[in-house]
Parts: sequence; C-alpha cells; structure tokens
Amino acid sequence: MSLQLERTPLTVFKGVGPAVAEKLGRLGLNSVQDVLFHLPSRYQDRTRITPIGALRPGMDAVIEGVLLGADVVMGRRRSLLCRIQDGSGTLSLRFYYFSAALKANLQRGSHWRCYGEARSGASGLEIYHPEMQNLDTQQAAPVAATLTPIYPATEGLSQQRLRSLTDAALAWLEQGNSLPDLLAPELTEQYQLPSLREAIRTLHRPPPDIDLQALEDGRHWAQHRLAFEELLAHQLTMLRLRAQVRAHRAPVMQASGELAHAYVQQLGFPLTGAQQRVADEIRVDLQQSRPMLRLVQGDVGAGKTVVAALAALQALEAGWQVALMAPTEILAEQHFNNFQRWFTPLGISVAWMAGKLKGKTRANQLQMIATGEAAMVVGTHALFQPEVQFHNLGLAVIDEQHRFGVQQRLALRDKGAAGQFSPHQLIMTATPIPRTLAMSAYADLDTSVLDELPPGRTPINTVLVSDSRRDEVIERVRAGCAEGRQAYWVCTLIEESEQLQAQAAEVTWQTLCEQLPGLSIGLIHGRMKSTEKAELMAAFKEGDLHLLVATTVIEVGVDVPNASLMIIENPERLGLAQLHQLRGRVGRGSTASHCVLLYHTPLSALGRERLGIMRESSDGFVIAEKDLELRGPGEVLGTRQTGLVQFRVADLVRDADLLPQVQEAAAGFARQHPQRVSLIIDRWLAEGQQFAQV
Repeated sequence: MSLQLERTPLTVFKGVGPAVAEKLGRLGLNSVQDVLFHLPSRYQDRTRITPIGALRPGMDAVIEGVLLGADVVMGRRRSLLCRIQDGSGTLSLRFYYFSAALKANLQRGSHWRCYGEARSGASGLEIYHPEMQNLDTQQAAPVAATLTPIYPATEGLSQQRLRSLTDAALAWLEQGNSLPDLLAPELTEQYQLPSLREAIRTLHRPPPDIDLQALEDGRHWAQHRLAFEELLAHQLTMLRLRAQVRAHRAPVMQASGELAHAYVQQLGFPLTGAQQRVADEIRVDLQQSRPMLRLVQGDVGAGKTVVAALAALQALEAGWQVALMAPTEILAEQHFNNFQRWFTPLGISVAWMAGKLKGKTRANQLQMIATGEAAMVVGTHALFQPEVQFHNLGLAVIDEQHRFGVQQRLALRDKGAAGQFSPHQLIMTATPIPRTLAMSAYADLDTSVLDELPPGRTPINTVLVSDSRRDEVIERVRAGCAEGRQAYWVCTLIEESEQLQAQAAEVTWQTLCEQLPGLSIGLIHGRMKSTEKAELMAAFKEGDLHLLVATTVIEVGVDVPNASLMIIENPERLGLAQLHQLRGRVGRGSTASHCVLLYHTPLSALGRERLGIMRESSDGFVIAEKDLELRGPGEVLGTRQTGLVQFRVADLVRDADLLPQVQEAAAGFARQHPQRVSLIIDRWLAEGQQFAQV
C-alpha cells in the first residue's frame, strides 16, 4: 500500500522514539516528507582515495598510508603528532585531544585510512583530528559511492543519525510511496524541469562526477527544480491572497475632480510627470468595484504624500471616509499637520488618532470618526483598535508598509463601511524595494513607481571620513551653521535597546554642546515623550535650533528644507537602505547639501564596499538592489514585520532570474490546476497557508 509521505510520522523509522522525534521537531522535521526536503548545506567528497602528494591546503580528502610513528610533542599546546606516508608523500596527523588508548593504537607500521581537511601547519601539511579507520584490524570498507552530505543539525542529532534517517526516507521513496510531483507535465516540459524524485535523490546523494561548484553555488539543476517549485508555492499564496481580497466589493468612487484641482492650485507647483501618471493609475483603480491594492514606491522626496492626498480627495468627493496610517507618532503627526494645512481650506475636517490621546480629547476624536464628521483620519496603528469605528471607510492609505505585517494591512478591511464594502488600499513606501523582492513579498499588489524628483531638489554630496578627523567635521558643522544653514548629527548603535541608543545620543549631545558653545543644539531620541519630540522637531523646522543630535528615529518623514548637512556616526552599522533614508532628510531645499559618513577605523573590505556604494549612487533602487545582494531579503525588509516567508531552498538573490518564469507559470497553474494549489502551498508553506487565509 502506498503511504502519503507528508502525513507519515518519523516514528515509523527504527530508532526514532519520542525523544529523538522531539529533537527532529526542533529542526522542523515531523514527517518523512520533511526529511526529504531537509537538504544538505554542503558536501564532503569521500568517493576516492587521494594520494598524499596531491594534497593542497584547504582540501578535504580521504588518504591511506602506513604510520611512521606517533609522538607527544610540547608546543604552545601539548599534542599527539603522527607521520603517515603512502609512496607519493608524507603527511602529519595532529591530535590536541587524545587518550592513552589512541596513542597505543597508532603503532609504527600499521595501515590507516584517514579523512579530514589538509592545512598548513608547523610540520608542513597536517590534518587535525582526522576520522581514522585501522585497515589492519578492520576490512577496508569501500569508499563512499556518493558525496557525503552535511545537514543543518541541532544539539543531540549527529550527522550520522541524519544520514541514516535520510537513507530510510529515500528507501521509502524508492518503494513507490506517495510524494506526488505536483508540477503539471506541461510546466516541467516548458521549463525543462526534471522530476521531483530525481532532484531529491541527487541532492541527498550526489554522484561523484557531479558539478560540485554548481552544487555549492546553489545553481545545480536539482536545486533549480526545487527552488522553482518553492517560489511557485509562494507566488500561488500571494495570488490566493490577492483573489481573496479582490473577491470583496469595494465602493465605486466617481468624482468630478474639483477638490483635486483646487488642491493642486493651492500647492503652488505643478505635479511631476511621475506623480501625474501614478495619480491617474490610482484614479482608475478607485472607480472599480473591486478593492484597489496598489503599492506606490518612490525615492526619498519623490512626492508620495501629494499622490496620497489626490487619492484621498477622490474618495472624499465621492462621499467616503479616508484613513491614513503611519508607523510612528512623529511621522503620523507630520502627516496630520500636512493634511490639516491642505484640507482645511477645502472645507474638510481631519481627525487624529494615536495611542497617546487620552480622556475627552480621545473621546471627541472617536466620535468625529464614528459619525463621519471627520472625513479624513490620520493616525498610527491605534487605528486598528476595536473602539475605532468608522462611519464609512472607503480608502486606507498605509505609509511605510514594511513596518507593518501583511495581517495588519488586511485587518483594515474589517473597518470597511458597515461590513458591506472592503476599503481600497494604497500602500506607500520610501524604501525602494528591489524588483526581486517586489515580485515575491508584494506579489499581491499592483506596483507604481515615482521615478522622478520634483524640481528644486538638490543632489546630495556624500563623503566618507574617518572618525580620527572628527574635529575637522565639527569645525565644518560650526562653519555651516554660521552661514545660516542647519545640520543633523545622527548617532547609531549596534544594540537594539532604545535606552542604550538614547544614552549614546546624550553623550554625543553633551560633547557637541561643549565643543560648539555658540550654537543652539537639540537632542531627540526614541525614549522621549511624543510631545517633547514634536516640540523639538517644530523648533528645528522653525530655525530655532542650529544642530539636531538624533538617533535613527528621524529616518522617516521629517522635512526641514533649510537642513543641508548631515553627519552619520558609525554608518557601517546600518543597512544601505536605512542610510539612504537618513541621507534623504537633507537636500530638501535649494542649497547644496552634504552627507558625511563618519566611519570607525579600521573599516572592513565589505564595509568599504558598502559605504562606497552610498558615495557613488543617489538612486534608491540601485542602493536597494546592492543592499539585497549584500545582506539578504530579511535584513532589507525587516522580516519580522513583513511576514516575509523564509525560503528553504530558494534564494531571492541567487534565483532572481527564475521569478519572471515563476510568475508566468503561477497564473496558468492556478487557472488550469486549481485542485493542486492547496497541495503545493501545504508542501512548502505550512505557516504560509495561514498567512494566505488572513
């Protein structure tokens, strides 16, 4: 009888009792299928005997030879040193941990097979702590028929245990038990993909003549086959998510455009071509009866908020409420001030909702939102709270999407008008998202790009300066402020702790106050009350402060056109995308602007390469691609917040070339094989299934 391997527990295997099963569970291995998809992280070649004379430093090899002797030698550490030869050369075997029994076994003239990595040592080439087999007392086992896999492991599970478990799982697979090839025949043919069984067998037990370099780089055809299926599963999840949201009805927002026209007139400057194009795309979306799901990404200063205001005005003119949500109170408050300034002259009242609102003020705002007296609502994630009841929410605008989870974004649909309609969703981000990430993490969204900066924005000159020249930099700040300009001094810390960051910023602030006695210097960090932060930012914007010492709390959304100099301390500690965000706080006026990356010496080669990218490019998308390449998707997006799936085989950087094919394949697969969609999602995304049903 054929067994379904995804449902067959590992306790069916000999030697796997509850204790071992628990350890395997820590690796996510609960079924026979899980073991088959638990792939090696690297391989050892034990398929041939290598002559000692052919060894080179760094080579892993099996050697055989005759022992010339074993002696305890005293160096910095006591060790047992053996010499072994095979006719082509001589090699040392060194043991730092050894017993009297081992030394007694290593008799002159005895024959041994050894495995390990050859390294340059005090006596020439040496292998430290080799695996040993005495060929005089044991029959020489045949060399391995396949490369030896090394698996991701956990405490209490040896490689030998994992290999024997994999042997058992592969044997079950060979016996015809069910591990269905879920890809449709037309897909495997179109994209020239091998069978699932063939790929799994090859990756667990690669033949000796396999292209080892391709295997180590993750570019072998067997890895390619599994990565394709995993990316397809993820893409299908996103398509399902999109379909579920799109299945709801959304309000049709027809508007004459009078409010939008009046708004643009009062702005005092024309829209850029990119702003006009994206606003047109949104206008068409809002006129449909299915929910808009659109991501607007643009570089720092590309004018996303103006585009959001135009979308809001279309919804408001059509008689619907609009909610704008931002991740921090500083950013939310800035949005509130902007929208109040823009919309009050148009006769639109704007409400404000944040966690800090208390008592009568809060009750008043909640009532305005519930009755519809406030048509435009701006706030933080406090907008999600059950007590916030909208009158007829028709459009949700979410700023800096990567700070919110997908679940939070989808939760807003429950706030729709009387549960009959799902609000349209406009997502904005100033963190340019690399194309490969947009195609996977945001595959459920339509994407618009603001790829044009408004006129009047000045390019920012970025320089790298060693912190040994700190006094020169401080002098530069003094000179710039004396000429009427303003500056930021950003402190970074490796530690996540806001308390430690605040302490570091306070120390820097005190030092700068002593060294720049003629300047008015402010301090802002995450542990301050929102009211204090808002007052400081207002004072800085009004020009009452020359210099603002800050933690990375100012990364998002602070707009001070007169600030034209930024110093970032220890920039090597931050991601490129975050550095680019910080740098975007200057260059907002017509004055030439500068960003000084004050790095700590010595700087690693990778650190120099990363900071060099910041100096060479001001294009957020180029920087984001490089950041993805150097740090991986989790770091670039902030995996914890996004709900971004952790891939088992696929790699978004390495397998970027597969994504267009996968996107194409997913659309056809979902249409032609709807009954297989859940099966393929379950196989690869046990948690993603839940993610897809939000």
